[in-house]
Formats: sequence, C-alpha cells, structure tokens
Amino acid sequence: MDLIYSLVVALHLFGMAALVGGYLVVAGTGGDRSGGPGPVMLWGARVQLLTGLVIVGLGEAVLDYDYDHAKVGVKLAVSLVVVAVAEIAAARARKRGSAAPGLVHAAGALAALNVLVAVLWG
Repeated sequence: MDLIYSLVVALHLFGMAALVGGYLVVAGTGGDRSGGPGPVMLWGARVQLLTGLVIVGLGEAVLDYDYDHAKVGVKLAVSLVVVAVAEIAAARARKRGSAAPGLVHAAGALAALNVLVAVLWG
C-alpha cells in the first residue's frame, strides 16, 4: 500500500506542476485568445483536488497516518475554490468568448497559497 500511496503523492506533485506551470504560461503570454485558463491548468486543478483526497483517505484509513486536520481542511477549502474558479473562468471563456483574467489570476494565486500552506504549515 505504501507504493500506491507514493504513486498518488507523485501524481499530486505532477498536478501541482501542471496547475502552477499552466498558470505561469497563461499569465506570461497574456492569456490565450479567450482569456481563460488552459487545459493544463484545469486538469492540474482537478488532479490536485482528487489526489489530495486520496492521499488523506489512504493515509488515515489504511496507513494509520496522523494528519493535522485543520491544515487538511484549509487545503481542501482552498483547493475547492481553485477548481471552482478555474472551471468558471474556462466556462466563461468558452461561452462568452470574453477574457476572465481576474479569475485566472485568482486560481493561480490560490494555488500558490495552497503550496505555501503545504510547505510552511508545521
């Protein structure tokens, strides 16, 4: 089970790389033509949320890890907002064809915040 846990953690890190890297690409190019988040950023946000849930579930239920539930709650809340904001920005860009740079920047900033919470929260 440790191997599966480690693989999910690796997927979680790939999701973080896709989300933050995707944001940096979109922000660095001034956004794509629609102004929405790119597919890499969207999938990174989705992967982050799902793998984070699996990590905590496996750790708590199977591996008997002891997590800081306040930290997990904060990270879950921020992750839900990141996914929601990214999905809303993508939907607006598809539907209206209009830019939603504020939403894209919010998703990127909140993703960076979530990384900082993961690293800096004792």
